[in-house]
Amino acid sequence: MTWKISEQTSMKMKLNSHYWENRYLTNDAAWDAGSITTPIKDYIDQLEGKNLSILIPGCGNGYEFEYLMEKGFPNSYVLDYAESPLRNLKARNPGCTDDRFIQSDFFVHEGTYDLILEQTFFCALDPGLRAAYARKMHTLLAPGGKLAGLLFQFPLTEKGPPFGGSEAEYRSLFSEYFEIKTLEPAYNSIKPRQGNELFFIFTKK
Repeated sequence: MTWKISEQTSMKMKLNSHYWENRYLTNDAAWDAGSITTPIKDYIDQLEGKNLSILIPGCGNGYEFEYLMEKGFPNSYVLDYAESPLRNLKARNPGCTDDRFIQSDFFVHEGTYDLILEQTFFCALDPGLRAAYARKMHTLLAPGGKLAGLLFQFPLTEKGPPFGGSEAEYRSLFSEYFEIKTLEPAYNSIKPRQGNELFFIFTKK
């Protein structure tokens, strides 16, 4: 399938704060599992080095952030285009400083991180932005930094989000910028997503 959507057009279509804000305000967030999902939780549980600088882009309600706080990772940050989920997340975590909650377009965000967690952000982007996503992730990571999390594996469609994808596509997309350490079916997906998720760990080249 060939996507003939420019990056600027894609951003206007999907990466629009009003679009995402409206979805949260109307409770149209079917991707929200209501808690941190098992693959991400298990990955965080095995992390070493509590001073890792961690970013969660497209964080939504930020269950992963709250779990990182609970597990003692103080240098964790969340980013989202919509204001409401960030405001709610901040209210639930009053001990966190304001700089932890970043309302911004991911593609213009600047920073350096040791780890970036992917959880239903990639699948929400128009597929025309996938190459830009890979480049931006590479830019945001420190040398040897890791991009890890979950990617959906079901046929790519023009209707979304979520948009689908395949292991072959992901290997082709990310291999220019990352060493693919792990990319395999998630054995511990939550029930609604069983068989439809790939767990991955990519290391910046």
